[in-house]
Amino acid sequence: MPIRAVVFDVGETLIDETRVWGAWADWFGVPHLTLFGVLGGLIARGEDFKRLFEIMRPGRSLRQEWEARAAAGREFWFDEKDLYPDAAPCLAALRAAGYRLGIAGNQPDAAETALNSMGLDVDMVASSQRWGVEKPSAAFYDLVERSMGVPAAEIAYVGDRVDNDVIPAVRAGMFSVFLRRGPWGYLHADLPEVSQAHLRLDSLRDLPDALAALGAPDHKETTP
Repeated sequence: MPIRAVVFDVGETLIDETRVWGAWADWFGVPHLTLFGVLGGLIARGEDFKRLFEIMRPGRSLRQEWEARAAAGREFWFDEKDLYPDAAPCLAALRAAGYRLGIAGNQPDAAETALNSMGLDVDMVASSQRWGVEKPSAAFYDLVERSMGVPAAEIAYVGDRVDNDVIPAVRAGMFSVFLRRGPWGYLHADLPEVSQAHLRLDSLRDLPDALAALGAPDHKETTP
């Protein structure tokens, strides 16, 4: 069955989060290397990245720190400068080939505003906060399928994490694409479960040709 839609994760798939995490280091008043090292350690141990905020500020949560930053006027959002160089060209090539395109990840709803402001030619942009469910929940992938209007088997989901992207996408019946980049991508590339991905890439520039090899998308009517 040909792939008709491609949905992308956000952080470290389309967006280089270096500046995002650097802004958190500045907020906590620690060197960037310190925060990046703690984050890498959490990833390597398979812990939730939200533990970083408890480590940096014992007794505090991510939500509390976001609220404190907002009150201090130090909110930071990614913009088009943070797109990986291969992101926009990949989207453009896939659109030209006739694929429906979406972006959906574990993000606050403000990330939707940031992504929509970039002028990317996609059919859907969604955040876990607006949907009220996070990856790796099966409900998240159900919403991906419903939002794209095509059966799960005709959707390719692209992400940098085995736990949040590869495994749940496969369980949802989607074509799973693992992208080896960013801290999760490099560390998860060594996990045995990465073999569950239908396709493994080091760059989005290779995605259009890889999907084309599976057959051109069928342009039959989709469900809105």
